[in-house]
Amino acid sequence: LPNELSGGQKQRVAISRALSNEPAIMLVDEPTGSLDSDTGRMVMDIFHKIHETKGTTIVLITHNDELADETDRIITIKDGRILGEKKSPHLQMSELKGR
Repeated sequence: LPNELSGGQKQRVAISRALSNEPAIMLVDEPTGSLDSDTGRMVMDIFHKIHETKGTTIVLITHNDELADETDRIITIKDGRILGEKKSPHLQMSELKGR
């Protein structure tokens, strides 16, 4: 039953349910926050694969700079205001490798 699941288990179920609908856009708020590092890595790998194979746009909200660096674009917001926007270091490195 749902009330018998841990926070991490509930988070994985929510992600699975969202993915089953094959959405064009996913809004994910701290998707790895309640997960151990191995499961968090698995979730991020799944997000990358879905983005690459299905073209799904994934808007990742996080305080974790390491996760943000895995994205194509980083928009920094503080107190409801956009402070800046940049391509992530991850994207810039993959662009360089392709040249």
